[in-house]
Amino acid sequence: MAQFQFVMRSGPTPGVVFPLEGEQLTIGRDSSNGVAINDAEVSRKHARLTFQGGKFVIDDLGSTNGTFVNGQRLAGPVVLKAGDVVSLGEQIVLMYDAINSDAGATVAVSRKAVQPAPPTQSYSPPPAPAYSAPPPATGQRNMTPIFIGVGVFLFVCLCAGFFWWVDATFRWCVFFPFLSGC
Repeated sequence: MAQFQFVMRSGPTPGVVFPLEGEQLTIGRDSSNGVAINDAEVSRKHARLTFQGGKFVIDDLGSTNGTFVNGQRLAGPVVLKAGDVVSLGEQIVLMYDAINSDAGATVAVSRKAVQPAPPTQSYSPPPAPAYSAPPPATGQRNMTPIFIGVGVFLFVCLCAGFFWWVDATFRWCVFFPFLSGC
């Protein structure tokens, strides 16, 4: 008999284990979820896990920051395999794990129970998707007004330099023959 769990690799509580029990459970920020992760990147109801044919299937529930499996953003339901990396947004990373257990063993774990798991391997983040929208700016300036301002300043300086050169070399009539004194 196999049991399934998520182990948080990065996020607010690294090392925490989320046992996956039941036919259907949701992942989200709200405490009513089967996998509750209190983080701003996680939507209240972020994703749904459905147990089908002895495997869990994950599907995004229209979350703001997206659900990713092995670096690929979900566009529909995906069957999870042991070792898959599930990311919620950019910061929350969960490792999907299958645990083979003895059917006669006593297991006393509540649905909401979480306990730290010993680190089993070093984690490297999933590869970035081929294209992702730029992250929201946090403390970064929009440089466009600065570039426009510098461009305008250089243009004014170039014009002023041109007129100074025309005046200094007495070429008003060469460049501006329509002037009254030419």
